[in-house]
Amino acid sequence: MNNREKQAVRLERRQRKIDAGFMASLFPQVESISINMVYSQKEIMQSLPRTVNFFPTSSALFRVECLSKECIEGGFDFTGIINSMIGNHKITSSGELGCEGGPAVDHSAIVYEVAIQYV
Repeated sequence: MNNREKQAVRLERRQRKIDAGFMASLFPQVESISINMVYSQKEIMQSLPRTVNFFPTSSALFRVECLSKECIEGGFDFTGIINSMIGNHKITSSGELGCEGGPAVDHSAIVYEVAIQYV
């Protein structure tokens, strides 16, 4: 991917965040959302823990990028999981997700736990 293509991808990601709106507008009953993940990747022996937090001033785009440098438009989309949790007023959810992108052979996979605090 050349620099022009990388810049176009960055601009598209930025626009998606803007289009998603703010958590405060879409989910006024939510105080915070925390996603705890443990990444695993082919050919990398050590898992990588990561936490991503969302607050009322955060974008309501619940997507985390893949760790593979070769991955194009991949990542982990938590939008459906979080929307369902909020709709059912659930506090926690856990599971596993694989990267949605291509064409990298070393995509990440994650084990996650989502925790939501309500007002």
